[in-house]
Amino acid sequence: MINLTPGATSKVKEIMTQQAPVPTGLRVAVVGGGCSGFSYHMAFEHQINGTDNVYEFDGLKVLVDQMSEMYLDGIEIDYIETLEGAGFKFNNPNVKSTCGCGSSFSV
Repeated sequence: MINLTPGATSKVKEIMTQQAPVPTGLRVAVVGGGCSGFSYHMAFEHQINGTDNVYEFDGLKVLVDQMSEMYLDGIEIDYIETLEGAGFKFNNPNVKSTCGCGSSFSV
């Protein structure tokens, strides 16, 4: 199970309305790469694959493929705005270590 905070949900929905055509949902995945082994990937999708797990947050469909699901179980995705900048923050209880820049992780 994954969780998007209301702030993250709101921001994704805001960005989606600016896309043409409007996407079906947001794909959240784990991909190989980065200095720690894995990194997060978010992209808009226009169709749902039959093997996707689909989560819904206030009308927003979040799609997760089966391989990524095991790395994302229990994750919370938030959207934060600070003086240094704004962006999505991944709070993943499965992570054992992260790289210095914070964009990749290992389990």
